Amino acid sequence: MNHKIKTVLFKTLALLPNKVDDYCYHKIQSFFDKTTLESRLKSVESTYLRLIKVLNDLDIDLKDKTVFELGSGWFPSMPYFFKYKIGAKEIITVDVNEHFKKATVLELNDLFLNIHNCEVIPDAKSKYGLPNEIKYLPNYNVVKQELPDVDFVFSRYVLSHMNENDVDRLHEAMKTQLKKGTYVVHFISPSDLRQHGDANLSLQDFLQYSKEEWNKVHTKYDYHNRLRLPHFLEIFKKYDYEILHLDYESLHEGTKKYDLFKKIKLHDDFTRFSDEELTAGNILVVLKT
Repeated sequence: MNHKIKTVLFKTLALLPNKVDDYCYHKIQSFFDKTTLESRLKSVESTYLRLIKVLNDLDIDLKDKTVFELGSGWFPSMPYFFKYKIGAKEIITVDVNEHFKKATVLELNDLFLNIHNCEVIPDAKSKYGLPNEIKYLPNYNVVKQELPDVDFVFSRYVLSHMNENDVDRLHEAMKTQLKKGTYVVHFISPSDLRQHGDANLSLQDFLQYSKEEWNKVHTKYDYHNRLRLPHFLEIFKKYDYEILHLDYESLHEGTKKYDLFKKIKLHDDFTRFSDEELTAGNILVVLKT
């Protein structure tokens, strides 16, 4: 869908009463999203494979450990990999929204068995059809509630959807509340979400706007801060995290995506950064408190 049409649609939804707007958003998502559960699980599996390689390189063992996932998403994909492929003892997954549907989770249970030969036995008392070791806490604002006692914190493409101040507050809270030596892993995709489905838009198109202009463009349905890699690193260093691993991809000259990026007239807020810093994406960082 063209990004301008999508913006008008989301702004219209935002005018509806609470719960009605979310219901309509879910229906629209279901209508336009033609991907299968299996293809979406495959996408998450690539995250798992990238993660497990880095964990092995760093000699980090999550077997019998407690994992805290920020941003559950639409179904418990990474929790299943943590439980059934990595051997974590318990996974607590939280989200500011409530997206899990029991029918989808039960379908995922069968799919995980067929693909990974791991039998998922749902807890009879679970509202969502989840196994006993996976705790789902929807409507949970991680920057306003006490953090649980865990060994490992994980987020997959969540930080860019948080308010900039909340990203800072989250890392301050984790540094002060979690026990020393807790690992924190973030997958970060700091690109303009409007580009999804509109290949003529640059991944960094939103860098042309002032903060005030950008706030008028996006809505709660496509909320995206514009923190660049140096911004994230500044926050990590501010609270004295040990950075154990960092890798990312940047755009290269001669590619269509780079050409689209170079056509953008950057706002003054971003001109101090290099092209590599501005286009750094698919970021994976491992921190230690």
